[in-house]
Amino acid sequence: MTVKPKTIEATAETATAAATAPMEQAQAKLKQGYDRAVKTAEQLAEFNKGNVEALVASSKILATGLQDISKHVATTAKANLDETVSTFRALSGVKSLKEAIDIQTSFARTSFEKAIADSGKLTETSLKLAEQAYAPLTARLNVAVETFTTRA
Repeated sequence: MTVKPKTIEATAETATAAATAPMEQAQAKLKQGYDRAVKTAEQLAEFNKGNVEALVASSKILATGLQDISKHVATTAKANLDETVSTFRALSGVKSLKEAIDIQTSFARTSFEKAIADSGKLTETSLKLAEQAYAPLTARLNVAVETFTTRA
């Protein structure tokens, strides 16, 4: 029996096709997996960029707010010192013990009232600052929850 050259070629082509088809499928799946990995890495990098931007925004808000609070505290301290000096001057010129007690009582009352008012204002300002500083971070947390729960 003689094998014809065309039959050998056809058999070789069929064998080659049968061998290369799984290789091509494997390469296609490998490329698909690689493309998904690259896309995921890009998305993760973009997500982390957003996290850094939120942290920077939060830090700026906090720094500005703390600076404003420090200015307010310094202004209040200066005003309190000025009032104390004024009270001591008034005390140095008193003519009677009753006048000294009245000046001291008035000073103590106004100092206490101002301290309570300033404390309330400082607390309110601090809470507002904390809320504003955490807003960018909270927004990023919401994005993270939304992003990762829709993918899971």
